[in-house]
Amino acid sequence: MGLASTLAGKPKTPQKPGPDVLSALLAVGRPLVMGILNVTPDSFSDGGQFLDPAVAIGHAGAMADQGADILDIGAESTRPYGGATPVSAQDERARLERVLPAVVKLGLPVSVDTIKAEIAAWALDQGAAMVNDVWGLQRDPTMAQLIADRGVPVIVMHNRENVDPRLEIIADVMMFFERSLDIAARAGIAREKIVLDPGIGFGKTPEQSIACIARLSQFKRFGLPLLVGASRKRFINAVTPAPPDERIGGSISAHLMAVENGAAIVRVHDVAETVQALRVKAAIDCAKEIAI
Repeated sequence: MGLASTLAGKPKTPQKPGPDVLSALLAVGRPLVMGILNVTPDSFSDGGQFLDPAVAIGHAGAMADQGADILDIGAESTRPYGGATPVSAQDERARLERVLPAVVKLGLPVSVDTIKAEIAAWALDQGAAMVNDVWGLQRDPTMAQLIADRGVPVIVMHNRENVDPRLEIIADVMMFFERSLDIAARAGIAREKIVLDPGIGFGKTPEQSIACIARLSQFKRFGLPLLVGASRKRFINAVTPAPPDERIGGSISAHLMAVENGAAIVRVHDVAETVQALRVKAAIDCAKEIAI
C-alpha cells in the first residue's frame, strides 16, 4: 500500500479512544519533560552508552527520579544529520525486548520512537503508551491505521530527506503537518491524540532549526500540543562550538525559548538540568505576574 492509497477515500470515523494518557499529562498545566533513552550503537549524542540492558534500565530509572514525565525509548538511530544505518525490524525488536518491558514497569508513560508499525504494535502490546514517529505518518503506510485502531497518542515529526538552505522552512513544516494531519484524519486518528514536532535538526540547516524554535508559535495555528527536541543538536555547535555532550547549556536555552514560544513538551537527554531550569523559569514567571 502506497501513500496515495493511504490518502484515498473519505476520512474514517475515529475509533473509540484508549486511555487518555496525553490529556492527563497535559492537564498538569506545565511544560512536560520527555527523557530520551537510546538503546542504539550509533545515536549522534550517546550511541552505545545504553546498549547494556541493565545500564539502560538504570538510566531510565534515574530519569524518572529526576522528574521526567515521559520516557521515550528508541532502538534505531535516526541520526538527524545523516549516516544512520537502517535496522531490521527483527534487530530493532531484539534491542527493545531486553529493555522496554522493564522501563514500562517504572510507572511513567513510555513512548516508543520508531518508524515501523510492526515495532510500534509490539511496543504497545508491552505497555508503551504512545508512538513517536519521526516521519510523521508518512513513511510506513500502515502506521496511521495502527495508531487509530489502538487509540493511542502519536507524535508527528517533520522530516526531510535532504537539506535545502534555500527553503522557507516554516512553510515546509506547515505543509508537511497538513499532509500528516490529512493522513491521520483519513485513518481515523482522534485529533486530540496528536502532538506536532517541527523536527529540530532533521533535514534542516542550523539556521532553519533556530528559525523553527524562534517562530514556533506559528505552528499553534493547528491547535495541537507542540513538542521540541533541541537536545544537544548541531545547531548549538554552529552558535558556540562544542561536542554533543558539552551542549547542555545550549540545549536548556533552546528549550526555555521553545516553552516561551508555546512548546508543551521538550524532549531531552539531560533531565535533571532541564527540570531545574523549567522550575526556575516558572518561579520567575509567577513572581512577574504577582508584581503586575
